[in-house]
Amino acid sequence: MTDNYAKIALNNINRLYHQLPENLAQHLPGKQDGERYVFNAFGEACVISPGGIFLGETKQSSVFDILISLYALNARPDKCELLPFKSFKEFPDSMPYVGAFTTHTEQLLIPHVEKIKAGIEKIKGALNGEKAPSDAGGDFSMVVYPLPKIALCYIFYEPDDDFPASVTCLYSNNARRFLPVDGLADVGEYTSRKILEMLE
Repeated sequence: MTDNYAKIALNNINRLYHQLPENLAQHLPGKQDGERYVFNAFGEACVISPGGIFLGETKQSSVFDILISLYALNARPDKCELLPFKSFKEFPDSMPYVGAFTTHTEQLLIPHVEKIKAGIEKIKGALNGEKAPSDAGGDFSMVVYPLPKIALCYIFYEPDDDFPASVTCLYSNNARRFLPVDGLADVGEYTSRKILEMLE
């Protein structure tokens, strides 16, 4: 599977550098250093180069590789429009992915709601996050940016005598402009996984 990820990502990188968009650094946004493009992704320093993609010190050969290369291919001048947030199922053609999104993005976090509450400042700090709007609801919530122009709003409900814990993940309003819908589903899943990594 890793080889398949690597092949897909390499194809994306080759496409990107074959017709390198003007103002790519500005559109990501990030900084250009020769042929390298540097920005933050999934809570780490990210480098895109003709030879591959690095997150932190690690050369990627995973879903992160694919998502970051797709994000670069879809880079455009539009700004992130945060509000109104959208549920994943509101994006066109999302229906085949809704079940997996619910399981791997939202339900994945339910057993860890109390730990997330305790570690929320650390999570926001790593993922360029901020306080969610006051009308987001839930017992607590946060907005994080796994990619510079894609925001996720996580809304958490703590368990009580009547209801179990629950988690809702919403997207910035125009997130679909920066990734295809299956990529958005993966962004949700892998952001949730990153959150759990930070709690270990």
